[in-house]
Amino acid sequence: MPELPEVETIVRELCACHLVGTQIKEALVFWDRTIATPSPKEFCDSIGGQTILNISRRGKFIAFTLSNYTLIVHLRMTGKFFLSKKKLVSALHERVHLHLTNGWYLHYSDQRKFGKWYLVSNPEATFDKLGLEPFSNKFTLKAFQKVISRGTSQIKPFLLNQRNVAGLGNIYVDEALWESKIAPTRKASSLSLVEIKTLHKAIKHVLKQGIAHMGTSLGTTHANYFSVSGRRGFHQNQLMVFRRDGFPCPRCNTTIIKIKLAQRGTHLCPNCQK
Repeated sequence: MPELPEVETIVRELCACHLVGTQIKEALVFWDRTIATPSPKEFCDSIGGQTILNISRRGKFIAFTLSNYTLIVHLRMTGKFFLSKKKLVSALHERVHLHLTNGWYLHYSDQRKFGKWYLVSNPEATFDKLGLEPFSNKFTLKAFQKVISRGTSQIKPFLLNQRNVAGLGNIYVDEALWESKIAPTRKASSLSLVEIKTLHKAIKHVLKQGIAHMGTSLGTTHANYFSVSGRRGFHQNQLMVFRRDGFPCPRCNTTIIKIKLAQRGTHLCPNCQK
């Protein structure tokens, strides 16, 4: 599933394609369940004629600010955007496309069909449910400490909960906890102020690294993450623990292990993260 760095990369590429200022001529929906709200027919009727004013990210959501609405897209596991200069007869796993007045088609493909589109008048009704945004001014050490102090679960599932910190997923949580030398099984509320400060810094660092490397692509099949331009990320070459079980820890040379935690594969160094 694309996490914050992958979604941020997609947003930056969409902006670089000069979509802002372009009008949506029409929309076609090929898989009705992709449109979470309103109905597919109402979606197509409402989005036609809308101008794209801005494209941004909140957590793992992509937000297209339109003239009268906001289009919110959650890619889930396999959602992808790509552009073409002509209408494609049978684009692979295409679920929706937008025909733009500049002649481009913005295609949305989704092999596993889990992604959702929301055309709404009030985006804050969705975004207010999300937790701290790691790159916002509100992600202060004090705010992070306050959120963690309320945590009753283990630290890894706590960080995966989008109501606590928005944008984190399995990859970057494992990486941030390794960098912080914190065991993923620790109770969130048990962390000391020093540990919280270290984790706060590590979260921002691993996310910045992921963005700098254009995200993480863990495979080469169509189900894996690709940017709008069709490029794979290359942060997978920089991962310290995620999917590195059986390899030596880059810090202490102890063999990295994989455990199951909250039904998620979790990678850690049993020596560094006691």
